Amino acid sequence: MIRKFLAALTLSLVTPLAAAQEPVRMCVFDVIGANGDVFNMVKDYALEMKSHGVDFELRPYTDEGVAVGDFSSGQCDAVAATDLRIRPFNRFTGSVSAVGAIPTYDDLRTLLATLAQPKAAPLMKQDGYEVLGIVPAGAGYLFVNDRSIDTAGELAGKRMATLDYQKDAIHMVNYVKATVVPSDITNFAGKFNNGSVDTAYAPAFAYEALELYKGIGDTGGIVDYPLAQLTIQIIARDEVLDDATAQQAREVAWGMYGQAMDLVSRLESAIPEDKWINIPANDVQGYQEMFRENRLQLRDGVNGAEQVYHPKMMSLLSKIRCASNPAASECTAGNRE
Repeated sequence: MIRKFLAALTLSLVTPLAAAQEPVRMCVFDVIGANGDVFNMVKDYALEMKSHGVDFELRPYTDEGVAVGDFSSGQCDAVAATDLRIRPFNRFTGSVSAVGAIPTYDDLRTLLATLAQPKAAPLMKQDGYEVLGIVPAGAGYLFVNDRSIDTAGELAGKRMATLDYQKDAIHMVNYVKATVVPSDITNFAGKFNNGSVDTAYAPAFAYEALELYKGIGDTGGIVDYPLAQLTIQIIARDEVLDDATAQQAREVAWGMYGQAMDLVSRLESAIPEDKWINIPANDVQGYQEMFRENRLQLRDGVNGAEQVYHPKMMSLLSKIRCASNPAASECTAGNRE
């Protein structure tokens, strides 16, 4: 009798512990797969999270749509994907890549440091999901097959590979009177490389990894102005981690900022200097105002735009930009974000 009682007591003590240590399945998108830089970075994140009692079981995906779909259907407890894809789960952090909203990496650093603080925790939750970390993936640039495409006016009539789920990009392409060519992460590079489109939008890693140098050829280049800052975000169902552990997870991701930016810097530096197309300084202000008009439309859902951007994120990014560049015209505009 005593033996049975002790056995039952032991089982009752051990079972919760075993449940707590059950692996958290994470779908991880990396266009290269398990050998890619993103997957390796998430591996480092998972290793660090072991010290906080979380065991992530990573599953690589080369198709972002499939990774997010498997997460949505419950085949994974968490997913690591671009902010563009996690927007349906968290509109606030999904607005980090708002067009033209973060012009410098210094501004990005300020933003991510702010979002990693405990006081930002309530904004990391939405509709039963929680963001567990954000790491930079590099600025998105416009790749063109003709170096003369260096102004918004030159984009009119050009064919642009546009992710069919990226509503803000579609709005922007229509705004500059270019032609939307619906694409996804698996085929936009091929369309640019075979000449089916004139332009494509991607971070620096795509130059080599997706062979966009083929689409650039001898006549094209990369417009040296960040259209947006892309990030990899880790999101999970709210019940997967308790609040304290979720906050630790976000701080672990923030601690990887330097590692991520070293990688971004190496990838951008590896692109031959003559492939970059410089924008004249006196044209930059016009670009910034054009992007701001689009952000306001996408925040408010006016002029044919859907409400894509979160107002609180737009306000935060405006404050960050004006802190680093108080002389900018937007900082005294009557319709500030």
